[in-house]
Amino acid sequence: MKYMKLGSKPDIFQTSNNIVTVSCELASDITFQVEDIVLKLHKFPLLSKCSRLQSVTVDATLEEAVVRLDDIPGGVKAFELCAKFCYGISITLNAYNVICVRCAADYLGMTEEVEKGNLMFKLEVFLSSSIFKSWKDSIIALKTTKSLLPWSQDLQIVSRCIDSIASRTSVDPSKVDWSYTYTRKLPKNGITKTSSPVQNGTPNNHHYRPTPAPKDWWAEDICDLEIDFFFRVMVAIKTKGRMSHKLIGEALRVYSYRWLPGISKEHKAGFDSSGNRAKSSSLELVESGAAKHKLMLETIIGLLPNEKGSCSCSFMSRLLKAATILGVDDSSKMDLAKRIGLQLEEASLNDILVPSLSYANDTLYDVDLVHRIVDHFLLQDHTPSSSPVGHHPNRNYEKRRSLSADHLDFLASNVSAASPAAKVKVAKLIDAYLAEIARDLNLPLAKFIALAESIPEFARPVHDGLYRAIDIYLKEHPGLSKSERKKLCKLMDCKKLSMDACMHAAQNERLPLRVVVQVLFYEQVRTAMAGGILISDLPNNVKSLLPQAESSSEEHNEDAIVAQNNGHTQEEEWASVNNGFVARTGNGTSVNGTVGRAESTKGNVRQHEVFALKQSKARNLFSNSKRMLNRLLSVKHGSSAGSKDSDISKSSESSVSSVPSKAEMENTTPATATINIIRRRRHSIS
Repeated sequence: MKYMKLGSKPDIFQTSNNIVTVSCELASDITFQVEDIVLKLHKFPLLSKCSRLQSVTVDATLEEAVVRLDDIPGGVKAFELCAKFCYGISITLNAYNVICVRCAADYLGMTEEVEKGNLMFKLEVFLSSSIFKSWKDSIIALKTTKSLLPWSQDLQIVSRCIDSIASRTSVDPSKVDWSYTYTRKLPKNGITKTSSPVQNGTPNNHHYRPTPAPKDWWAEDICDLEIDFFFRVMVAIKTKGRMSHKLIGEALRVYSYRWLPGISKEHKAGFDSSGNRAKSSSLELVESGAAKHKLMLETIIGLLPNEKGSCSCSFMSRLLKAATILGVDDSSKMDLAKRIGLQLEEASLNDILVPSLSYANDTLYDVDLVHRIVDHFLLQDHTPSSSPVGHHPNRNYEKRRSLSADHLDFLASNVSAASPAAKVKVAKLIDAYLAEIARDLNLPLAKFIALAESIPEFARPVHDGLYRAIDIYLKEHPGLSKSERKKLCKLMDCKKLSMDACMHAAQNERLPLRVVVQVLFYEQVRTAMAGGILISDLPNNVKSLLPQAESSSEEHNEDAIVAQNNGHTQEEEWASVNNGFVARTGNGTSVNGTVGRAESTKGNVRQHEVFALKQSKARNLFSNSKRMLNRLLSVKHGSSAGSKDSDISKSSESSVSSVPSKAEMENTTPATATINIIRRRRHSIS
């Protein structure tokens, strides 16, 4: 820390019972009162350097006039230092007291016009040459200006401190050789002493290695500033344009975690045992100083860089949760919602679980806000709106505190379309979110369906996550009507369920009967294809219900098989011609042709055995699926449908008993076997 000493005389000021006197032979001829302190001093040393005191005491008629200086900046300490300078007493100035003395000297009029080499001139030299050239002293001096407003502002001391701090943040980290934090102090020349490894049983002498500062070395120190000064420093840094937007975002994150209570911790909303909303510790901490924290949060949101990826999605989601709790204006919340939407693929489930504190509804989470975030994510493929609130023109939002209006705007050049992989990842995230909010008893069905339908169809190649969310909603809302359950289950595509999900859905009593039948049907078709049955062998009405991708893939496979068979036929024809030619020429290689035909015949037999084994497995799987369907129908219809169940069981038994014998199966071609299986399966279901 830099310091300056002025004067050479010993200190002769004495304080007793709030009275300051000067220990000398001359009696005091003027009395000053600053706050509750009385100072009995002499006119000559003071009036010769202070123009304000000359005008104040010119009308004094008493020998010991009392001059009140209650409005002097810096109070009694600043006035006492100025008075000691007038007496020539030695004083020490540093970053902690130089600003208050500078303001007091300006108040007293200690200029060069009154006397050459007066206090104001000396202080300006010290500030320019030492304080504003030191990183730590500039921060300390800026903090002391808070209590000296508006004097420090009018004297441009605040702006000079801010400019000094902003300029030094852009210094190359390799050239930072000062103590850049209060907790991590560097030795001189920015080096640390380390020990080298032990060699030959004797440790080497200590050697020094440089320790470069990190790129965000400045963020920790400026976090000591008040929010107003922090705002102005960050604006100055951004205005200079030499700082990376990611480092600015990191500085905002560090400041938020330090001054906003509870924002650095994850808290999950919930209900207590009585069914009322449970208050988290974060909510209680933030509400302790709601007005101060609200202003701080709005300021931080206004400082967020416009570039995508400047802040992590997790950090912005915590800001959004705090904004919801503190009741920040809607424009700031919509700004955060759009920023989160632009990088939603980075979010986790806990990031989008934003609590709902609105009195308009009793839902646990703010589903509308998450829906809006998803809309912003999907709108990346189109031209982005000029404002985060542009997607909702009917809403009137207040303008938040920011440097300029472009804090509410995002440049179109900075927004790139979301990749298909990112959309698939977001679809999984929303499915997990749906499963979480499905447990809320107050969640309307319309909001659940609207959020589920906001995801594009191609982004859900598998519907297991969506099925899980639907099942949880049906379980937690048993009072849904039949039409509502059907409307909810229409969100799910049975063709995109995995094997495990199909097994669970087939035994799920909460699903409508029609959905269960569809699950069993598609599972039987899938099993048939796994058993070697081609789609071309299925009836047209069955093929029309299958996914188009699987049908086209299967047809492609059939074309490949036909082409391969044609190729084999042509090869056999050319082989027969070659064998005939060799026989006529008397070549002894005809034996090799005979051996090749024998091996080909053996391979055909093996293929026929494999095909017969697949058919057997397919019939067993069909049988299991039909038994499951029979049990389901019996549970659904109850005892009133006993006759129908018996008919179904008889048809099932007849279909099982009609399984051909091994000899018949060997004499059956693949095409006829497929047709027989499909007919038996359709007869058993009907």
